[in-house]
Amino acid sequence: MRIFASIDELKAATGEHLGHTPWRRITQEQVDLFADATGDHQWIHVDAERAKAGPFGGTIAHGYLSLSLLPSFTQELYRVEGVTMGVNYGLNKVRFPAPVPVGAEVRAGAEILSVRGTPAGTHCALKVTIEVADQAKPACVAESLSLLVTG
Repeated sequence: MRIFASIDELKAATGEHLGHTPWRRITQEQVDLFADATGDHQWIHVDAERAKAGPFGGTIAHGYLSLSLLPSFTQELYRVEGVTMGVNYGLNKVRFPAPVPVGAEVRAGAEILSVRGTPAGTHCALKVTIEVADQAKPACVAESLSLLVTG
């Protein structure tokens, strides 16, 4: 984890890569719980028998499940001292270039794209890439926006 002493130090690191998180395995239980939470029970996610004969050879995680991991991944990558609250501000661009097979391991890496002050706090934009072990294409590439509040 990279720890920044201040917002100014974070801003000075614009353009730098923050490294990678540890690998974590995606389980069928996670996929099923995500399906229940979102109402997306498409067979490619939840029907292991049918999915074996499908285009991916087994069940895959929802793209939005991968995306929903961004906050926990970024919390593993960096912290800024003096920030009392970080709020998800949005996304500028999201792509899902490759599926995440259930049972695969994923990790994230991030690059600091921009850091700028606003009256509400500091906007931080990160390019986050979620990789799948032993897979050439990433599962998700997203420009994630956060509002960092101090004091």
